[in-house]
Amino acid sequence: MADILSQSEIDSLISALSSGDVDVEEMKKETEDQQVKTYDFRRPDKLSKEQMRTLQMIHENLARLLTTILSTQLRTLVNFEVASIEQLSYEEFIRSLPEPTIMGISDLEPFNGQFIFEINPDIGFVIIDRLFGGMGKAFDKVRPFTDIEKVVLRKVINWFLSGFPEAWENIIRVTPRLREIESNPQFTQIVPGNDMTILITMTARIADQEGLINICIPYIMIEPIVDRLNAQQWFSNTRAEQTASHLKALKDRVKRARIDLFAELGSAELTVAELLYLQTGDVIKLDKRTDEKVDIRIGNYIKFKGIAGTSKKHMAVKITDVVDLEEDGEEVE
Repeated sequence: MADILSQSEIDSLISALSSGDVDVEEMKKETEDQQVKTYDFRRPDKLSKEQMRTLQMIHENLARLLTTILSTQLRTLVNFEVASIEQLSYEEFIRSLPEPTIMGISDLEPFNGQFIFEINPDIGFVIIDRLFGGMGKAFDKVRPFTDIEKVVLRKVINWFLSGFPEAWENIIRVTPRLREIESNPQFTQIVPGNDMTILITMTARIADQEGLINICIPYIMIEPIVDRLNAQQWFSNTRAEQTASHLKALKDRVKRARIDLFAELGSAELTVAELLYLQTGDVIKLDKRTDEKVDIRIGNYIKFKGIAGTSKKHMAVKITDVVDLEEDGEEVE
């Protein structure tokens, strides 16, 4: 809303105009200059602010997925966050990359063309060190990646790409596929240099080290679905998720989830003195006989009853009964 002048300010302005202290023509010129907006025709913006915001939401979702995936694979504290998202030419993106780096040139079906998933050396060497048994320390001197390291990084990029289908599912179902890996940005040409691209930059923190990860998507690649990149499409698909096929897929994921199963042969009570003087060869008497059924629990709940024994020279337990949690289920403290 424009500023409203008080009566005293209006009187002062009229007085200044009458005395010639203020030039009317100069005021008109300043007003016209303020209406001019600089526009670079070499870098035309292809996406609106709303469409860019939708892409940001997609990749914020991807960042959360990558945090979970990499934490599991590297077995350490990992955090990904979207640092920025911008439109720039492909040539500008290539010039901004260090050499060497690690660039995964990938397909994203059903889109035509390729996009680039780039892992900065600062974070790439941390991942390598962690996977090779180290604590996840960055190298003091950046060097080219060896052939063995490239093979490992190829697997790492596939881990990253595995998060794309779920991140994009509110807009379109995609299937990523890694085509090749390149370490020299100058040898990578997926589109002409003056073509516009969308660059998503993420900050990656692994253990105590930080680095950048870039996703470069050519505009021409996602042009067919640009009209879907809006908040209405995003939230309408989110509300429509509770379909029969979605629930079936959710049940299938739950069925494939791994859980820890515990078979308890029995229990015993010892005093602190007895515990302190335990030695090799001592026998602790449990509260169950060898022919009694043992409790098999999941988490804190007894779910099954079974018989302990061996199978092919391995310790095993045979499930004989299923415990009904509503009737007989017992929570273990």
